Amino acid sequence: MNRSTVQVNALQDIQEEMPSCVAIGSFDGVHRGHQVLIERMVYQARAAGLRTAVLTFFPHPRRVIQNLIEPYYLARLEDRVRWIAEIGVDIIVTHPFNESVRQMRAVEFVDALCAHLQLRQLWGGRFSLGRNREGDIPTLQELGRSRGYSVELMTDLTMWNQRPVSSSRIRRSLREGDMADVNGCLGRPYLLRGVVSKGEQRGRTIGFPTANIACWPEQLLPANGVYAAYAWLGDHRFPAATNVGVRPTVNGRQISVEAHLLDFDADIYGRELSLEFMERVRPEQKFDGLPALKTQIEKDVAVVRRLLRP
Repeated sequence: MNRSTVQVNALQDIQEEMPSCVAIGSFDGVHRGHQVLIERMVYQARAAGLRTAVLTFFPHPRRVIQNLIEPYYLARLEDRVRWIAEIGVDIIVTHPFNESVRQMRAVEFVDALCAHLQLRQLWGGRFSLGRNREGDIPTLQELGRSRGYSVELMTDLTMWNQRPVSSSRIRRSLREGDMADVNGCLGRPYLLRGVVSKGEQRGRTIGFPTANIACWPEQLLPANGVYAAYAWLGDHRFPAATNVGVRPTVNGRQISVEAHLLDFDADIYGRELSLEFMERVRPEQKFDGLPALKTQIEKDVAVVRRLLRP
């Protein structure tokens, strides 16, 4: 995270009150549209001599309101915070979204922003605040007139390949394995991180050892299949043939993420591995046995080498 950025877990944790511009949203994935909104706020705030703040909710409001249990997030919270900080924001509030917050009236939430952040500009796209979304744009603007803040809206949509960028679009493309669209909308490769754990080690028996990644179970995985990815161990990057799926050839039951790091052979159990997904090579398939699987993996590795050639 940017050294000058302060992160707090709730509005009441803010130590220093300063006149602030505040952007509010889930910002899941911090995609191109989110980046543009926050960059505009930072630019205007600096010109006006104001502090910048981003308030992002965790858990995601939809998971609470709709009681979602399946994987949903596009990034871990710590990555979301890091990407927002890199834009140059002064303070990031990772405010909990729970039943109490859900039932807050819009005026209560606005008054909390004014009290803890000395709100001067409220930034967002198509958003609302408060119970039953009662704090729509006209309501927030009316409250602003009496409390001394303006509402700054980003009305122009950020486009990628002639279509609007949105988190829902990214989720659809992930489920289809369309990494070109996912990465284009994000402005960076899709990232999964986790600790390398011991699997069944079948890959080693056929000459293709894999690192089994214990990913955050609430993050959305790309569609089942084989991918060209970059694996990061600390500051070192390796091309990796990466499989997402249930391994039907060996009658797997649970979905897993396994990466075969090319030209690499070291014990990395217990270390954190980050995977940047670049392109889908093929969907997941069931083969007649391990010899047929080995032959296909050899072809997959050759494709990955070609796709990720320096």
